Amino acid sequence: MTNPSGTTRRTVLSAAAAAAAAPFVAPAVAEAHQPGAPKTWDLTLLGTSDTHGNVYNWDYYKDAEYDDSAHNDIGLAKVATLVNRIRAERRGKATLVLDAGDTIQGTPLATYYAKQEPITSTHEKHPMARAMNVIEYDAVTLGNHEFNYGLPLLDLWIRQLGFPALAANAVNLKTGRPAYAPYVIKKVDLGKGAPTLRVGILGLTNPGVAIWDRANVEGKLRFDDLVATAARYVPEMRRRGADVVLISAHGGDSGTSSYGPELPNENPSALIAQQVPGIDAILFGHAHNEVPQRFVTNTATGAQVLLSEPSKWGQRLTRMDFTLSRERNRWTITAKQAATLNTNTVEADPAVLAAVRAQHAKTVAYVNQVVATSTETLSAAESRYKDTAILDYINKVQTDTVTAALGTALPVLSIAAPFSRTAVFPAGEVRIKDVAGLYIYDNTLEAVVLTGAEVRAYLEYSAKYFVTLAPGAPVDPATISEPSVPDYNYDTISGVDYDIDISRPVGQRITRLVHPGTGTPVGDAEQFVVAVNNYRRSGGGNFPGIVKTQVYNAQQEIRQLLIDWAQAKGAIDPADFFTPNWKLVREGVPVF
Repeated sequence: MTNPSGTTRRTVLSAAAAAAAAPFVAPAVAEAHQPGAPKTWDLTLLGTSDTHGNVYNWDYYKDAEYDDSAHNDIGLAKVATLVNRIRAERRGKATLVLDAGDTIQGTPLATYYAKQEPITSTHEKHPMARAMNVIEYDAVTLGNHEFNYGLPLLDLWIRQLGFPALAANAVNLKTGRPAYAPYVIKKVDLGKGAPTLRVGILGLTNPGVAIWDRANVEGKLRFDDLVATAARYVPEMRRRGADVVLISAHGGDSGTSSYGPELPNENPSALIAQQVPGIDAILFGHAHNEVPQRFVTNTATGAQVLLSEPSKWGQRLTRMDFTLSRERNRWTITAKQAATLNTNTVEADPAVLAAVRAQHAKTVAYVNQVVATSTETLSAAESRYKDTAILDYINKVQTDTVTAALGTALPVLSIAAPFSRTAVFPAGEVRIKDVAGLYIYDNTLEAVVLTGAEVRAYLEYSAKYFVTLAPGAPVDPATISEPSVPDYNYDTISGVDYDIDISRPVGQRITRLVHPGTGTPVGDAEQFVVAVNNYRRSGGGNFPGIVKTQVYNAQQEIRQLLIDWAQAKGAIDPADFFTPNWKLVREGVPVF
């Protein structure tokens, strides 16, 4: 692992990391063919996904070099070194580099050039365009987070790239045509004396954009089914001369969705391989998993389709290797395999670091600005299973903002989720990076009106986050939640008092729901204004009752509201906002 200057901090790699650094063994290539055997050539595809605004190996929230328990490294500067090494090893042979999306959102660096100094105002080149242009990608697929900052910023970023941005299933509602390039067919030189190979690359983005960024795309774009879109374009690419067809898809391989049936499947990559003939390999992303190599049998042809997912943030680089032969003017893939390479085995590429150095430095300076002084240390470590002051800080700011805007006679409730297990407001100076570490998403604040019955249903749905633990059974905070439910899909609500009985079945866990102070049960027909982020209000997580017309939507970013509130107060004091109002119980007995 290296710091931004490229100097080595860890000089000893684990045996596993050292093994990952060893040269990848590719399939047999042309030079090794036996006398009389058909001549073969080889093609290598390198792939990233879900880089999420990471260029430097840097944690902006900790203002330190990135590290985790597995000693992963992050960032395109590390990716670039692996790419350059492989290109050098394969000099004179064909190597393509693709990305499967979620590129321009996810770090304070990316946020800074979307919000503080947006490229749409300054026309400065986006840091992710700078880094990817240095690496010389061949194509990028648009991920759902590409749409977070609106279509004008996305369109400008695409124009700044030196290669195509693909999204075949994003359709312009006005024209009925693809809003972005659906695919590209590249003429590839396999080496001296080799016939030209035509490689088709199809990009597919995630249908969830229609929910998650409804405010940015509604009435402008629709997002078609990924399987159906592939079935349309793969034959067209073949007709237009593609000898090899690769798909870069921003959708996982599980075949499941985090939303309901109103949209096409969120994670259909394996289904695409299974159902659409003519595909040779799929680079996929979105789920942030590491899938070095997976083969899926196409049901129509029996062909084995190769799939790989390279984790997240630039921690891994997928390498796919194909052996090809040519007979009667037709190319055939005779062997293929994939692996993921660990970026913690190499130094950062100086050219990529240099290209983004000034923007990185400006971001570091920004996130280190002091916004307030905290009277004590506030931690999010227990926010998943205990009511904590730091999560109540979010709810206080949201409640105050909506109340001030509406002056409503209805009670105002607020919803917040424990996005981070590591966020801390230290005692003393609190900086922008501390607030950004608590609220890591670029959500905006909205509000809707819910009935008491809808509030209860919402809480019941949220409570499925917890495993069922009988009274007296041991409780381990590390395993108290269902692995299938991410932390960001567990919501708490302020403004009402309630108990969650985790010994009871899902759907029957809210055993107490009362008005604060009085203990009066919340009536089913009562009405509340509920402050909520735009992701949840637009259907993210498929929570019941929340997708409805807003009574408040000033397009204010919640992270900035948290910063503004702290700056206005000058102090962060739990006495101003901490009101414990919920707890986990078993048969009425508190779990903690």
